[in-house]
This record gives sequence, structure tokens and C-alpha cells, in this order.
Amino acid sequence: MLLSEAKSILSTSSSIAFQLPNGTLVPGHFHVTEIGLVDKHFIDCGGTVRKEQKVNFQLWNANDYDHRLHPEKLVSIIELSERVLGIPDLEIEVEYQGETIGKYGLDYDGNNFLLTTKMTDCLAKDNCGIPAEKPKIRLSQLQSSGCAPGSGCC
Repeated sequence: MLLSEAKSILSTSSSIAFQLPNGTLVPGHFHVTEIGLVDKHFIDCGGTVRKEQKVNFQLWNANDYDHRLHPEKLVSIIELSERVLGIPDLEIEVEYQGETIGKYGLDYDGNNFLLTTKMTDCLAKDNCGIPAEKPKIRLSQLQSSGCAPGSGCC
């Protein structure tokens, strides 16, 4: 989800809820402790230099059960971050601590912001030596090629 999409959703919302991939909600007394611009400059396994930028939200649970983050407050924090840090309209990545700090994508289902799972991937499959997956062929397909038991083709 782009930052502009999150701001648009928040501007028409009366509350904020984040849902983890397993369906449970982040406790309602969470805080957004950071909004940042994350630059990643790296080299992939095929030798290609790459750059990536994301907006980062960090969610944190405090023992402050009496306060809730309201949508307009989060919008004001986002807008301050955009002005001060020069954050462009980028994809949002969310950090949230379960057993360890997890990084999630962000989506919206009409009610809740959804923390979506992220996967690692090889960015240089054509250049790093990983063989392409062999096609799976049914044995019945092989027999239709004219080579049947007792046919003498083997």
C-alpha cells in the first residue's frame, strides 16, 4: 500500500485497527513509534547493484491502555514525517514485534489495515546459477509418445 492510500483511508476512518496475518488484531492501545524513510542499497547474488526505498511504520504496544491513536492524529504524524524527512509516496512496510520484530506489507480490507506476510526471493534467478525448475510430466504422457511396454522402443 502506498502512503497516499493509507492517508486516504485514514481521512475517512473513525478508528484504526491492524490485523496480523493469523487474523488476530494488534491490541488497540498500540502506538506508532516511528515513521521513517528506509533506503536499502545492496548487491544481489548475481552482482547487480540495487536500491530500494520504503516508508516504515513501527507499531508498539505500551502499557498505556487509556489512550488510542485516532486516524487524524496518525495523518498528522505522517504529514509531519513527509515534510521533515522529505518522504515521497512510497510503499509502506510495517514493523511489529511478536516473538521478534517482523516486517509486513500493508493492505486494507474495508475495516482493518492488514499486516501481510513478506517473502524473500532471489532477484537474479537468471544470473546466479539456480537451475530452472524441471517441468513435471505425468507418466501417462510419456507413454503416449509411442514408447509403450513391449513396443521395442527402449
